[in-house]
Amino acid sequence: MKHLLIPIALLLLSLSAQAQDKRTEVLLETTQGNIRIALYNETPKHRDNFLELVRTHFYDSLLFHRVIDEFMIQGGDPTSKHAEPGQRLGRGELDYTIEPEFCLPLHYHRRGVVAAAREPDRINPQRRSGACQFYIVWGRPLTDAQIRRVQERLDTLTQGQAVITPEMIQTYKTVGGTPHLDGQYTVFGEVTEGLDVVDGIQHMAVDKYYRPYTDVRILRATILP
Repeated sequence: MKHLLIPIALLLLSLSAQAQDKRTEVLLETTQGNIRIALYNETPKHRDNFLELVRTHFYDSLLFHRVIDEFMIQGGDPTSKHAEPGQRLGRGELDYTIEPEFCLPLHYHRRGVVAAAREPDRINPQRRSGACQFYIVWGRPLTDAQIRRVQERLDTLTQGQAVITPEMIQTYKTVGGTPHLDGQYTVFGEVTEGLDVVDGIQHMAVDKYYRPYTDVRILRATILP
């Protein structure tokens, strides 16, 4: 009997570890198509905050209000729900911020990741994330020379804390991303399905505030089983 208990205990430990590693996923149903997002367990404060906002239907009917071609798409401004055409958006937030959870080199600004928007360094030197606005990275592939210049700038901005590793370099060269944001904005998830939808949105025509002329609305956000 004792010999049987050992493999059973090991099996239970293995299943427990797998359960802890499993990422919770959220589905964003938008007017341009569906985007499925997996949230990282390594950023629990951001993960749990995002899930709570989804549970309370906070994101339902909000817009992707800031879209920059070959860079990213941004949403989550609560004032966008009833915004008039041409209205400038992006300043709406909730009344709290979240401690940064930088996880380099595990999670970085490669194409398809989800990160938290925040106020700029001059008024937010701790780089705390805003409560609700987020962006999905696109970013074009970079050359070795471009990556070297980014690293030089990161050395200054992050006091040498954000290092672009060889594995990251390879991804930035072949897939694309926005390495100049590494170590400064918290990456807390990634798109697992619907990257083609993100691609379509980031090519849309926008006004001088980078708001699409045709509203891109999150119809519903739900937590997937």
